[in-house]
Amino acid sequence: MQQQYFSSKPESASDPTVIKAAVRSQDLMLTADHGVFSRKGVDVGSVLLAQSAVVKPGATVLDLGCGYGVVGISIARSVQGTDVWMVDVNERAVKLSAQNATRNNVGDRTRVLLSDGTSALPDGLLFDVILFNPPIRAGKRVVFSLYEQACRRLETDGVLYVVIRVKQGANSSERFLLELFGSVETAARDRGYKVFACTMVRRTQNKN
Repeated sequence: MQQQYFSSKPESASDPTVIKAAVRSQDLMLTADHGVFSRKGVDVGSVLLAQSAVVKPGATVLDLGCGYGVVGISIARSVQGTDVWMVDVNERAVKLSAQNATRNNVGDRTRVLLSDGTSALPDGLLFDVILFNPPIRAGKRVVFSLYEQACRRLETDGVLYVVIRVKQGANSSERFLLELFGSVETAARDRGYKVFACTMVRRTQNKN
């Protein structure tokens, strides 16, 4: 049975391959490998996610489930002064992300951690922007738990961007995210994918 890319310790034999990709007007050179998501080339969803995210200079950003790092690296290269964190449960993905960050000259502006969701991040660390291409094949329970973890890691005015294929549960994700955040907008759509921009609606209590 083929091992999934969200396994913590890929057992497939390593066979690195180099990928060239243009994301956010950045020409990237990335190394991918067996046992890591989208080994044969940067996937449409990740590109759409990176392209549609609004990230201000100096923002603190989390690439949640970073794979070999395309989203986080493209943000670090294209937005001045960002502090980009990248996390993944997959040991091989984390190693590749760190190597790719250095290769693309953003090793000093990125931090890569082995983490099951947000668990390994420092306590109290919050983000202005979180970008997430969820591991749909891990199942709804896992994916929805990661949505909740991301929600708890956002600054007051932070935004979670989620990319998902329409035929792989976009509608159920949108309903859950709307219940969780209170505001969900479609930031982009292309070739069967949607990017949701989720912001927290702060509900004030009625004191009367």
